[in-house]
Amino acid sequence: MRTKDEIRDFLTSRRANVTLAQVGLPDLGDERRVPGLRREEVAQLAGVTVDYYTRMERGNIQGASDSVLSALARALLLTDVEREHLFALARPVSPRERQAPAKTVRPTLQRMLDSFTGPAVIYDVTQEIVAANALGRALFSPLHESGRPNMARFTFLDSRAPEFYQDWPLVCSMTAATLRLEVGRDPLNEELTALIGELSTRSPQFRRDWADNDVHEHRTGTKGYRHPAVGELSLQFDNLEAPGEPGLHILAYTAEPGSASAEKLVLLASWAASHDAGRPDADR
Repeated sequence: MRTKDEIRDFLTSRRANVTLAQVGLPDLGDERRVPGLRREEVAQLAGVTVDYYTRMERGNIQGASDSVLSALARALLLTDVEREHLFALARPVSPRERQAPAKTVRPTLQRMLDSFTGPAVIYDVTQEIVAANALGRALFSPLHESGRPNMARFTFLDSRAPEFYQDWPLVCSMTAATLRLEVGRDPLNEELTALIGELSTRSPQFRRDWADNDVHEHRTGTKGYRHPAVGELSLQFDNLEAPGEPGLHILAYTAEPGSASAEKLVLLASWAASHDAGRPDADR
């Protein structure tokens, strides 16, 4: 993926999402050939010349100062995650600086996962699950049935995904947006680039979601699942960076105490104890 293309597509899409009313510009009633703001309007709001903004939108953004990038982020009403993505595109990681994400976790991290009372997994930037506790393997048992479990591949390429996720279209959108954020952070990651290429080739749904140019970072929220053994689950999640492991994230789930989902987690634990939801070394 070319960084210049990423910059152009991202800035163009964000510009199209902003209305005149949102930024306090008058609507003169003229016929607009493009949705959202024009380039000259973005330049005005960011305090730069139209020529300079045009060069940035064409991908020549690496020389822009932090103050200019911040002004551009304000002009386009970027969220904090979108702002981070803009800065990542403007300050790409050099080959010397990048660290390849680990594909295994140290024993202390695995013991930490095993101490959690709810489902927990550790995954990398390609959304491959590299470690899990027993409940995590049980929750994502459909992913473990085909070798190394990958949440992105399952979401877009497995026919069971629309049934497994209660809101599959939202999961698709968020997954594509999360992958785009990771591409901005590490454009030299060949494994990530190969995954994007594979999904683009094999999944029309991914191509549609990728074309939105959205970025998203999993932090906290609620996800709904239809587990083949225990039925519907509504689980709260928190996403944390794995300590001392660049590129790895801990995804931990809990259920509201006393809820139907909490009762189903108890059933899921019993199901996990009586079924081989995945060998302990299958996630390594």
